[in-house]
Amino acid sequence: MVKRMQGFGFLLTVLGLCLAFVAVAVAVEVERRDEERKTYIVHMATSQMPESFQEHAHWYDSSLKSVSESAEMLYKYSNVVHGFSTRLTSEEARLLQNRPGILSIAEETRYELHTTRTPEFLGLDKSADLFPESESASEVIIGVLDTGVWPESKSFYETGLGPVPKSWKGECESGTNFNSSYCNRKLIGARFFSKGYEATLGPIDESKESKSPRDDDGHGTHTATTAAGSVVEGASLLGFAEGTARGMATRARIAAYKVCWIGGCFSSDILAALDKAVEDNVDILSMSLGGGMSDYYRDSVAVGAFGAMEKGILVSCSAGNAGPSSFSLSNVAPWITTVGAGTLDRDFPAFVTLGNGKNYSGVSLYKGNDLPGKLLPFVYAGNASNAPNGNLCMTNTLIPEKVAGKIVMCDRGVNPRVQKGSVVKAAGGIGMVLANTGSNGEELVADAHLLPATAVGQKSGDAIKSYLFSDSDPTVTILFEGTKVGIEPSPVVAAFSSRGPNSITADILKPDLIAPGVNILAGWSGAVGPTGLPTDKRRVDFNIISGTSMSCPHVSGLAGLLKAAHPDWSPAAIRSALMTTAYTTYKNGQKIQDLATGKPSTPFDHGSGHVDPVSALEPGLVYDLTVDDYLNFLCAINYSAPQISVLAKKNFTCDADKIYSVADFNYPSFSVPLEAPLGSGGGDRASTVVKHTRTLTNVGSASTYKVSISSESESVKISVEPGSLSFSELNEKKSYTVTFTAASMPSNTNVFGRIEWSDGKHVVGSPIVVSWT
Repeated sequence: MVKRMQGFGFLLTVLGLCLAFVAVAVAVEVERRDEERKTYIVHMATSQMPESFQEHAHWYDSSLKSVSESAEMLYKYSNVVHGFSTRLTSEEARLLQNRPGILSIAEETRYELHTTRTPEFLGLDKSADLFPESESASEVIIGVLDTGVWPESKSFYETGLGPVPKSWKGECESGTNFNSSYCNRKLIGARFFSKGYEATLGPIDESKESKSPRDDDGHGTHTATTAAGSVVEGASLLGFAEGTARGMATRARIAAYKVCWIGGCFSSDILAALDKAVEDNVDILSMSLGGGMSDYYRDSVAVGAFGAMEKGILVSCSAGNAGPSSFSLSNVAPWITTVGAGTLDRDFPAFVTLGNGKNYSGVSLYKGNDLPGKLLPFVYAGNASNAPNGNLCMTNTLIPEKVAGKIVMCDRGVNPRVQKGSVVKAAGGIGMVLANTGSNGEELVADAHLLPATAVGQKSGDAIKSYLFSDSDPTVTILFEGTKVGIEPSPVVAAFSSRGPNSITADILKPDLIAPGVNILAGWSGAVGPTGLPTDKRRVDFNIISGTSMSCPHVSGLAGLLKAAHPDWSPAAIRSALMTTAYTTYKNGQKIQDLATGKPSTPFDHGSGHVDPVSALEPGLVYDLTVDDYLNFLCAINYSAPQISVLAKKNFTCDADKIYSVADFNYPSFSVPLEAPLGSGGGDRASTVVKHTRTLTNVGSASTYKVSISSESESVKISVEPGSLSFSELNEKKSYTVTFTAASMPSNTNVFGRIEWSDGKHVVGSPIVVSWT
């Protein structure tokens, strides 16, 4: 009996071990399967909801549960898209795709940020009387999707503003280091969206960033205050750019939507923020972020922006910082206003003086102890390192014995510019000369370095290196000159500003225009120093940074001013006014230069030109577009009914009996892509004739406009019919046709031109690009 009991006990032990093994195996399998899950955005055809469901949310939930009992929804979307986001395995996603009512399933995309003299430079200081100081100006709400806000910034002070607009439906959410009382009559709303981010990368580390609308990065505060910051006198960064800081639309209200975190900005969060912003009733949306290029129906920013446009909201986005390479643009959908970057007429000179007596100009925002008033030992980083990339001053690559007490020359590239100075300082160096390489050319971007440092262009850098390599005892010093204004020529197109052609739709010219984006002063976060480095313990109220991230909110704010002056204008009309009044030449008649080449820029660089808000206020005529026009455009680029439905959120089928053409799309610029002949030559083959139709709407007084045409090459003949348009009443529409007769040319040939309509008071300009591929 005892033996039988012992045997039974042994069996129980074995059984227990087996069960434990099975449990562990199941847990491992569950964990493995969970690890395989990815975030998907599921677009639903709401018109196909079965009658058995009363609400879309219940139908969404049922559809999800049919393929996965464990999957949970991250967000439900009801405004800019219809559907939800969730975590699924690839097999579950495949099964769900086959369920009725599913339009498409898109995998999550990660987007990245496109990292106070401006009002004067744009003429806003002299033209304040032109812009409405009435209540309409303070009724405009600008939504900013970014890294959140630092609510204590003086740029968010509410002085002089009346009650929050009655149209506002949003909230001020509480969270880590942020409560709802931080909002006021200027910063009227603040939300944060992290479910998509956390689903992919795990819980937010609240010791490093706030799970709330609070901005621990600085980027979001900078963009928001650039667009609509209050007037702040005596603003500067460490004494640089001292003066009055103000946003473009100082009386507009700001609503902040935090969608970007240390690990990036995730599309499920971006869509949720856009969905809420529409519900909250914003008038303008500003997004200084972008991702890879993909078809519009696959691009969450483009899809969300379409939904916002349908609600009458202008969406302004940064063009990207991948210039000067061609085809480097982000955010090219025609319902998005795509903004490139130019320079201001302000600089922060810091000169390099060599032991041979030669001087080279650079730029710097360094503020601290001066260098000794004498020439100092000078060394090239590549000669003070055992690392193959030692010239780049990467972390822990410099040999302290070779740099201690010396000024070090580092090459630009790979790691952040300010980090290179930090590396030099950590190794015992006392200063840095940062040299551009071929990819940056002569573009100079000022930084608030942690040690005496200046940045020089490629040509100066090469000359300085020549001295370093040829002199047995090289010496150098840096002289800091503070802030200089009146720099000519200005603006020039920033070398980093992303360039066309448009890789998604060559028939749409992008960027749309450029705005100030180099060395821009605006509000900053109190959680981080001006360099953003962990070792930078300085704290500033304002910072000077560069990027199309900075140019985008300039246009967002200016769009807000136009919305206040013309509340009935559509997003397309506002963009048209900004584009057709933009300028492409300096006052001396010379074309705006490209900093990357030192030569005149082209429409692939500057789009319609540099924004001119004073002229945009009264453009005379606009090229307007309706939602139906955009749907017809999607038909013209041969999108299928399901693809269009992702954007339109309704059943839309292109009319099989109708001929759709992008040439008839009423865009304020002209792009004419042509096929080059086979082989390398052009020349004798027959000409190609292409016709474009446009319609102008009168938004001014009765007037007659006459056309003028310019083409940079005899190989393209341009004619316009009729040659004059007479308008007798407001909102009257008149159409015209442009005929392009182009000779056969080799591949990669581009011809640029311009069409201008003028009544003697207004000039309504449109750039032309004819390109052979």
